[in-house]
Amino acid sequence: MDWGLKNRLAHIIKPNDNRALMLAVDHGYFLGPTEKLEIPKKTIGPLLKYCDSLMLTRGVQRTSVNPTYPVPIVLRVSGGASIIGQDLSNEQITVSIKDAIRLNASALAMSIFVGAKHEHQTIVNLSKLVNDANEYNLPVLAVTAVGKEIGQKDARYLSLACRIAAEHGAHIVKTYYCDNFERVVDSCPVPIIVAGGKKIPERDALELAYNSIKGGAVGVDMGRNIWQSENPVPMIRAVHNIIHGNANVDEAYELYKKLCQPKPKSPKTKK
Repeated sequence: MDWGLKNRLAHIIKPNDNRALMLAVDHGYFLGPTEKLEIPKKTIGPLLKYCDSLMLTRGVQRTSVNPTYPVPIVLRVSGGASIIGQDLSNEQITVSIKDAIRLNASALAMSIFVGAKHEHQTIVNLSKLVNDANEYNLPVLAVTAVGKEIGQKDARYLSLACRIAAEHGAHIVKTYYCDNFERVVDSCPVPIIVAGGKKIPERDALELAYNSIKGGAVGVDMGRNIWQSENPVPMIRAVHNIIHGNANVDEAYELYKKLCQPKPKSPKTKK
């Protein structure tokens, strides 16, 4: 591995503990103005200092992220379908390597749709992206287990999808947590990051983060379970405490509740 590739990966997966807390805000590329992500700049700003990296599109990066803040960018470079379209798996590469370099991306992210109608084109596109990115020492993150309803949380299917992504050159794989998750991790030769998925209760989301780390993932890429929370900053801080502080679920949830409490008012100084 060349120096540049190692350095960029170290921006995402912190070398001191081999852990990663990625904040996912790329939902708009196929969902449009997702609830509580309608104004990306407003959503992202308060959370920046608590995440290790941001996963987003170039449009949101250019318009909604402070360029003077040193947050590593995992740039979504695939798209071409929407939630109201016929098939979400009909994606192509939508961002050039040159534009990713202009945006100072630390890694490139794209989806592969194993088992879906357009499986072939997305897997071939992953290989092409890796070929092009390797020339510039840019890591590639493959997002797996999307576009398939049956077996999406099954270890056998997730092992298949993650291994295929790694075999085609992905440096990191993002997938879902499932029962027997250790089997998925053991059969994938590159680091795995777990997707946060749909909004669930805060304690359940913290349990997901804890189980993911316990099962062998290097971290989580959490979006809706942070910024759709009624208390986004306490939530990301609680997740951070699991990822980098080795907290258990109870400890993280207690921190979350504590941080949600209103700060006591300072006593007025007598004149």
